[in-house]
Amino acid sequence: MIDYTGSYTDQYQLSMALVYFRHGRAEKKAVFDYFFRKLPFNGGYAVFAGLGDLIDILETLQFDDKDISLLRKHGFPEDFLKYLKGFRFRGNLYSCREGDIVFPTMPVLQVEANLLEAQIIETLLLNILNFQTLIATKASRIRLIAGDRRLVDFGLRRAHGPGGYYASRAAVVGGFDATSNVRAGRDYDIPVSGTMAHSFIQSYDDELTAFRDFAREQPGNCVLLVDTYNTLETGIPNAIRVGREMQGRGEKLRGIRLDSGDLAYLAKEARKSLDEAGLEYVKIAASNQLDEDVIKSLNDQNAPIDIFGVGTSLVTGSPDAALDGIYKLSFAGGKPRIKLSESISKITLPHKKQVHRLKTNSDEWIGADAVSLENEKDFKNMHSPLEPGKSMCIESFRREALLEQMMKEGKRSTEKLSVQEISAYRQHRMNKLPLEYKRFVNPHIYKIGISDGLKRERDRLIDHYKKQ
Repeated sequence: MIDYTGSYTDQYQLSMALVYFRHGRAEKKAVFDYFFRKLPFNGGYAVFAGLGDLIDILETLQFDDKDISLLRKHGFPEDFLKYLKGFRFRGNLYSCREGDIVFPTMPVLQVEANLLEAQIIETLLLNILNFQTLIATKASRIRLIAGDRRLVDFGLRRAHGPGGYYASRAAVVGGFDATSNVRAGRDYDIPVSGTMAHSFIQSYDDELTAFRDFAREQPGNCVLLVDTYNTLETGIPNAIRVGREMQGRGEKLRGIRLDSGDLAYLAKEARKSLDEAGLEYVKIAASNQLDEDVIKSLNDQNAPIDIFGVGTSLVTGSPDAALDGIYKLSFAGGKPRIKLSESISKITLPHKKQVHRLKTNSDEWIGADAVSLENEKDFKNMHSPLEPGKSMCIESFRREALLEQMMKEGKRSTEKLSVQEISAYRQHRMNKLPLEYKRFVNPHIYKIGISDGLKRERDRLIDHYKKQ
């Protein structure tokens, strides 16, 4: 993990923090909401990811000597620097569980802390949650298409710097089985997988010798890359020869990898040749600019591919590249706060809140969440926050509260889960999401509404601030 300190922020956070400190506002209680306005990939859902990393970082976040020295050079006064030396995040954090399925405009996470603390952590929070949620959502889309085939993250070399480290974690949250990223494997206990590069084969005078040497050193995990020279004429025949030699030693060739050409055609030809050679157990892996659309095409062609290695498209969140998650103040100084806009979609929701997932009596999701005031229990309707006059009676539905306390006074207040446990929860929640929200073309729009009480409060504040 990166060594995160207080300087992992934007300059304007510190400029605002100085004003809060100097004018007696630093310790005022504040609530900020994290949410996003648009789903990535023109999809019907997003997978929330990054929470575990965020909590780990917040528990130890402080300004070290290098940070203080830098800020002194930037002209920050000594009394403020002394305050920052003692900075710790001591607030509360309420959030959806990591791996849950989330939707636009609903608060996914709430920070409750003093104003200065809550402001300082904004950049860090957005940086972690926006990126990992984007990648986990991309990974889940690939998992939906891949079915039960094995998925391996191959993206570190194409990632945006250290982002590849966190992309590997998010990929597993979203449904991938393994990563080529050894460091992420070490730190997050993710299975690590890899084969060989073309350069390995090129470094030998002949392909067969390269295969034989690799098999001798990797007898339990031998996957041979067969497209360096000629996939059908030399690559697959040489792999079969080595596979038979391994059989004679009581070993098994694990697989072959295709990395170029017509993957569907080559996979079919490879499967036929392997089966005829008595190597039915040898798996076929494919890589080379794969994404959910390419994998769907391969599936539609009945390509006998067992393992997909996905790189660039996954770790860069292609084609979206970013999630528009934002962090907005909803309560401060004992008062609800709101941001107004000429665009109704950018008017924020005031107060500390709760989000309720609506379900039938048989526990089926109906495709709607209601956002309420924190302690509002008996509301009967939910109202569209974007279309005035549009509402829905929800009296007959069960409600599941989504925002749970994850940190209390700066410390983790829930059990720390492994990446695999988070992924299992994601799969559990995905199974509950109706199919119409999972389709890639024109997915159904999941409804997010606000309660009777929250609507009244928002309308009241809109009227109040418009008169100023």
